[in-house]
Formats: sequence, structure tokens, C-alpha cells
Amino acid sequence: MQIKSFLDKRAIKARLESRTKKEVLRELTDLLEKTGQITDQEEFLRVIQEREELGSTGIGYNIAIPHARCSGIKSLVGAFGISKGGIDFDALDKEPVNLFFMLAAPKNAAGDYLKALATISRLLRRKKSRQALMEARTVEEIEEIIEAEEA
Repeated sequence: MQIKSFLDKRAIKARLESRTKKEVLRELTDLLEKTGQITDQEEFLRVIQEREELGSTGIGYNIAIPHARCSGIKSLVGAFGISKGGIDFDALDKEPVNLFFMLAAPKNAAGDYLKALATISRLLRRKKSRQALMEARTVEEIEEIIEAEEA
């Protein structure tokens, strides 16, 4: 599975405006809404916030991958955003998070959902990829970096 199969250009933001965990979850959900794949944005926001209460998806290395399955989602879709200043996201390593990759899937999409999470993890595991994404200034640069890493 390739990231471009579920990451719509309309759901990428090179400079997130959020300053808090709650704000970034809203901002990323707003990006997902632009794709037309969410039928109930407020329901998804509630589900993703509940998921974060169970345990932070801030995995360390300045990365968070908030994710959830919800009945208000038409098909697997992702959003990506960069916070240049970093946001306190209760990450495992206690460091601020700069790279956010949100994943939303329908309740019945377990297989594709897990494949997408693995694909995102592989991309962000590479230090070179993380650094390139941190330096990206435009949506087009972000898309190019992701495509190059998946080639």
C-alpha cells in the first residue's frame, strides 16, 4: 500500500496553526473533512479524542499518528501536517511533536487500516524522511518527499 492511495493533497498542511493537542486534532480533522470522505466530522473528532485518552499516539521522534476507525468515514483517508514549533502531545519520549499523520477508516476496514498504519510507520521511521518533511515548506514538497521515499 502506498501513502498516496489514501493521502489527498487537500488534507496536507505544511504549517499547522495549532498550539495544543486538542487544537491539532481539530485542525487535522478539518483537513480530513476537505476530502469528502467524512460523513460525520464531529463524530470522528469525538472518536479520535477518545482514542487519545486511552493512550497518546505520540510515538516519539517528534511524530504522532492519531488514528481511529469510525462509522462516519466513507473510505480510508489520511491527513498530514507539520508544526514547526512543536506541540506537547504527551508523546512517549516526552518531546514535542512536529509531524502529524492522522488516519481515519470505516469500522469495517481493519486490514487496510493496519496496512496504512504500517506504511506510515515505515516512512517516518527513517530519520532522513523525518528531516526532509520537517524542512518542507509547501504541500508540493511534502508530496514529492513522500513519493520519493516510496519509490
